[in-house]
Amino acid sequence: MSTTLPVTDTRVVIIGAGQAGLSVAYHLRRLGLVPAKDFVVLDRGPRPGGAWQFRWESLRLDTAHKVDDLPGMSELGVSFATADQTLPARDVVGDYYGRYERHFGLEVVRPVEVTRVARVDGGRYEVETNIGTVRTDVVVNASGTWARPFRPSYPGAETFSGIQISTPEYRTASDFAGLDVVVVGGGTSAVGFLLELENVASSTTWVTRRPVEFAMDEHSRVAAVERADAAARAGLPIPSVSSGTGLPASPRNVAGRDRGVLVDREMFSAIEPDGVRWADGSFQHADAVIWATGFRAELAHLAPLRLRESGGGVAVERGRSLRDPNIFLAGFGPQASTIGANRAGRLVATQIMDALAAQNARAT
Repeated sequence: MSTTLPVTDTRVVIIGAGQAGLSVAYHLRRLGLVPAKDFVVLDRGPRPGGAWQFRWESLRLDTAHKVDDLPGMSELGVSFATADQTLPARDVVGDYYGRYERHFGLEVVRPVEVTRVARVDGGRYEVETNIGTVRTDVVVNASGTWARPFRPSYPGAETFSGIQISTPEYRTASDFAGLDVVVVGGGTSAVGFLLELENVASSTTWVTRRPVEFAMDEHSRVAAVERADAAARAGLPIPSVSSGTGLPASPRNVAGRDRGVLVDREMFSAIEPDGVRWADGSFQHADAVIWATGFRAELAHLAPLRLRESGGGVAVERGRSLRDPNIFLAGFGPQASTIGANRAGRLVATQIMDALAAQNARAT
């Protein structure tokens, strides 16, 4: 780990040291590039672990999305499949990612905030950060989504007098002891909050935009990745996995449904100072609203590159920008979940090496 830029001119800059960023770095190293010389990994987190380091203390690996091992992690003699399930997931992931970075000598620079990426003369790029600027031939954006939670707009939300938070702000169920809580969202975070709050909050109500089914299987997960891939190639907003597949029918989820905790109802029509108003006109008191409504890709620092399409998204195929072939987005679209992030590392790294070889050929 370093708090200064090891170089100011390199071949590849990777923005983000989460699952996707570390996977790309591993494969670039295997393909012959030297960390902190030929490529640099920049990460804004104070510690290893990507977005996992910011998750709530009560989250455990056996109740979170499946966490795939990073490529080559078996060399360390550890695996998330055999990790201690009693420890906070953020601690386990942070520990393993830190060991991984050290074992492969990835020389991650942190904490560093990337503020702007722009083209400069000669077809290269300038990556501006809060600790300096580095020029590069290729940029890999692996900044993820955690810092950009999505909160839909609903009438009256600004008048609500109680607690309103998004997923990244959730810390512990005890913060909601004795409160009437409305949880919004149809994904695994919403389910986790409801189950944690079951015997802590005075009441919980689950609302979703579409009816939830506990039926996700491997076939539907693959289909969800294919839909996300099609949206990415078209430059359209990326659909969530659970929106098209439902949620896992795990014993824990099914039991919660059978107890009446995980039974969703359709969205309210408005928010009032002390509760929510349903479409039929009835009212329900609420002390808190938790918005577990997903995330959007964090791409503001790429704005100078003008990558967005008319549909509002960034057109990406196989992790590569269709507008600029030397810009890669790892962990984006179909790669954004643990289903695809690891596989993306090899794919992106191979294309990067092809791009660098083509640049070398043009230079000679």
